[in-house]
Amino acid sequence: MMKVCIVGASGKLGIYMVQHALDRGYVVVGVCRERSVEKLDAFKGRITVIPGATNDREVIKRAVAGCDGVLVVLAPMGVHHYASGTAQAVLDYADPGARLVFSCGWHITRDGQDVYSWKIKVLVNIVGRLARLARVVDLDDQVEATRRVFASDTRWTVVRGSDLEEGESQGLPVWSRHVGDPILESNMTRRVDFALFMVVALENDELVHEAPAIVGCKTSSALAYAAGT
Repeated sequence: MMKVCIVGASGKLGIYMVQHALDRGYVVVGVCRERSVEKLDAFKGRITVIPGATNDREVIKRAVAGCDGVLVVLAPMGVHHYASGTAQAVLDYADPGARLVFSCGWHITRDGQDVYSWKIKVLVNIVGRLARLARVVDLDDQVEATRRVFASDTRWTVVRGSDLEEGESQGLPVWSRHVGDPILESNMTRRVDFALFMVVALENDELVHEAPAIVGCKTSSALAYAAGT
């Protein structure tokens, strides 16, 4: 039976990942900030919760011990290297051979070949800088976090999400290696399905050392691509 640690389990994406993991019969360990533990009350008795900051190395060391897979929400909170600290702790302490799956946005690029719309450029270059000045979000730290993941020799996958919406599951999202590819044009994924892709990636070896950019399988661009293949 697969044992999975979900880092950032109490967030919107994390809660969906917990449910998907339980649906597959996985043993689940969740990590979240102490003040957010109550958000996981619906799973009491079904998962183990380890409270603490996700960039606390001792918390992560304890949480990932013995886990076959680790799902990580790379939250770029504040300006104290939260995302990169979280990523580094997971890279350092996860069991050798464990599947590591990280979440981030489309703004992350692995090889520099992504082509971004003006909307994404404004979000990153202007809104992102303002958020950092306000000491709320640090997108540069998320870039650093994924740089460390890409450089590691672990069995990693970095899932890059489009804009997200709530709603019933539409099924497993489709993906491409580069933002700007026609299949991704719709730029929308159900959050529950982003979580599904993360969990399914744990057992998909084709995604090892890939940074898939995803979009909902029922979006117009995904359907148009399917119709043309």
